[in-house]
Amino acid sequence: MPMISDTASLEAFCQSLSSADVITVDTEFMREKTYWPQLCLVQVAGPGTGEENAKAIDALAPGIDLTPLFDLMADESILKVFHAARQDLEIFHHLSGKLPKPVFDTQVAAMVCGFGDSVGYEMLVTKLTNERVDKGSRFTDWTARPLSDRQIDYALADVTHLRLVYDKIREKLGTNGRESWLAEEMDILTTPATYDTDPREVFKRIKSGNARPKTLAILRELAAWREEEAKRRDLPRNRVIRDEQLLEIAHHPTEKPADLARIRGLGAKFAEGPAGEAIIKAIKAGLAVPDQDRPRPKRRNRIPNGTGPASQLLKVLLKMRCDEHEVAQKLLASSEDIENLAAFGDKANVPALSGWRRDVFGEDALRLLQGDIALAVKNGKTVIFEH
Repeated sequence: MPMISDTASLEAFCQSLSSADVITVDTEFMREKTYWPQLCLVQVAGPGTGEENAKAIDALAPGIDLTPLFDLMADESILKVFHAARQDLEIFHHLSGKLPKPVFDTQVAAMVCGFGDSVGYEMLVTKLTNERVDKGSRFTDWTARPLSDRQIDYALADVTHLRLVYDKIREKLGTNGRESWLAEEMDILTTPATYDTDPREVFKRIKSGNARPKTLAILRELAAWREEEAKRRDLPRNRVIRDEQLLEIAHHPTEKPADLARIRGLGAKFAEGPAGEAIIKAIKAGLAVPDQDRPRPKRRNRIPNGTGPASQLLKVLLKMRCDEHEVAQKLLASSEDIENLAAFGDKANVPALSGWRRDVFGEDALRLLQGDIALAVKNGKTVIFEH
């Protein structure tokens, strides 16, 4: 059977993969009602492209111990292939305390190889294998048991096709010599700091407009409390208290539960209970922060007037380089990056001026801004010529 629901079978399956060079991995999880992703199913396929080498591991099976799976993910002699790996890796990092290594993300690799920005798995399978993936169970409830044969088949398709996709992209990377480009991106994915959230930094995700430093200092304390509370109770942040309620409190700080109770959606029971007490404590902590230590609103670099034409020229160059090198524009530079390059040149703090991105685009972008090269149209095609 393709479904594993006990520890002994899981141990045997993981042992059978211990000598593999490459395995393909995917997960099914739910997150609508929890802070942490609730792992429901893990699909793993070994060498070859046949369904007989693929298993779905029931992470919700009573009494199952996932340690053999976590050990397999941590085995650095085996390459783990995912598609759009970030959330999958976050799950393994949270549950086991370790990140799978080494990792190959076919979505990122496809962007490196010119398949467009954030290409979907279904489209990638079709382009590279001429197969079609049934996505009819995309919005299924993966916590419900028992799972139907169709649900299991759908889940396994995400790893059985993935091996062939990996082989095709790996071959293309070998031809175009971009393994080092991908390695830089995988280093970010497999760095624990990518998934470790600092509670005192989460306030930056809340849209606070042009709030004053005093307001931001209070908001920082409130958001940090909510983050810890959401983790403790395993609830989505907005199920603890919504962003707009935090902003209302930060803009109108009070030390009276009665004032908190008047905020829409809170009420007296909330304001007079432990949550209200914690919020007032956070308000006091924010008010006590000295002015010089209060956070300041994040301001975009002021773009000088007159840089618009230079930005447009850089966008043309970016499109040329992406077409020439068959790489997704999203990987090289964003619109904000282009604006900063046009305004600040080699002083711009943008990814395009380091690593492989500089080789592909950044160096020529600076040369264009300095007047060392120019763009022209010749025989209907945009070309670069040297001054």
